[in-house]
Amino acid sequence: MAEENKKRIPLWLYPETIKKTDELFPKDNCKSRSEYIEKAIHFYSGYITSGENNKYLPSAITSTLSGIVESSENRIARLLFKLAVEMSMMMNVLASTAEIDETLLQKLRGKCINDVKKTIGSVTFEEAVKYQKGK
Repeated sequence: MAEENKKRIPLWLYPETIKKTDELFPKDNCKSRSEYIEKAIHFYSGYITSGENNKYLPSAITSTLSGIVESSENRIARLLFKLAVEMSMMMNVLASTAEIDETLLQKLRGKCINDVKKTIGSVTFEEAVKYQKGK
């Protein structure tokens, strides 16, 4: 674009738009109204064609967001793995001392699945104790 010559065109704007442009172009580090309007046109064009073209969101933003999401995903996966190991250890310790028949175990699994669904995963130990004591 630097090699192209700019072309002067008539542009009709409302006085409020001109006032807003004059207030904002220095804040956007533009040297003139013309530069500000040109940047606005490029931005809006990118917005309109964003379905066809990824220039609307700069690649720096998308790569940064991808990095943040990936890092969060890895952290959550590590924490879930550690939690699964701890749960497995707890279940094995409990199973080695508990005398529970298969039928009761299946009923308990069904109840626990329903509890987790109802509470969206926030089952408390206190609730389990109350249930086991028949309260």
